[in-house]
Amino acid sequence: MGSGVDKRALPLSVYDVLLGQASIAQARQASPKGGYEVLGANRELAGAEVELVDLPARERRLKAALAEVGTAYDFVLVDCPPSLSLLTLNGLCAAHGVIVPMQCEYFALEGLSDLVNTIRQVHANLNPELEIIGLLRVMFDPRVTLQQQVSEQLKAHFGDKVFETVIPRNVRLAEAPSYGQPGVVFDPASKGAQAFVAFAHETVARLGRRRATPA
Repeated sequence: MGSGVDKRALPLSVYDVLLGQASIAQARQASPKGGYEVLGANRELAGAEVELVDLPARERRLKAALAEVGTAYDFVLVDCPPSLSLLTLNGLCAAHGVIVPMQCEYFALEGLSDLVNTIRQVHANLNPELEIIGLLRVMFDPRVTLQQQVSEQLKAHFGDKVFETVIPRNVRLAEAPSYGQPGVVFDPASKGAQAFVAFAHETVARLGRRRATPA
């Protein structure tokens, strides 16, 4: 919805792609103002979890679908649910790397440990290309002492895996989805939008260094 695509009116969605009823080329939608394409989801996706259980190669169905269109894009971003499910597993099996957005709060720190272990298991057993690209601190408020402390713990433990860019709490970012626009289009001058642009540049630089490093 934040990309200007009405999920209630989608003729086809990622649900149809995962179940093999449509290809990504058939289901993708153009974001009118975003300049990118979206493989949308709606409430039907909740049912995919049950229906995937009995299907062959159930954890690699997204990877197989993306392989058909992979050369058409410079980047493919897969937004995964925070819980470990078949949907998340499909995302992890299809990805080359993981960007972990997290709030600098105690429970997020607890959950991060579980997520890192999950990524290691998927790397070892299902997708040897998978690695953590970086940790992104989001909805950050430097006035909150706890957030500063958690941020310092992240940097101490994960070092250069923590992105230098920090996404602040920003009203304009929160307003953008209600207008069907990405935050960087809705108000490019806002602090939140500028932070996301800086994050994008940092991400591209990191990926460039990864590709330049011999295996």
